[in-house]
Amino acid sequence: MKNVFKFGFLGLALSVAIAACNSTTSESEETADSLTNEIEAEVDATTDSIDSIGGAAIDSLDSLSTDSL
Repeated sequence: MKNVFKFGFLGLALSVAIAACNSTTSESEETADSLTNEIEAEVDATTDSIDSIGGAAIDSLDSLSTDSL
């Protein structure tokens, strides 16, 4: 009788573990995709910000060089 309960609980634990592993696969892929999209959006925003700062710096240097002539 003790062995029946042991095998029953072992089967239950394996079933729960397999179900947990199978369900997180698709969720982790969706999470990875959303994180990738989030990172790409942040990189694009940062790149645009750096470009505008660089453009402003170049414009100010150009105005300084034309004023000194």
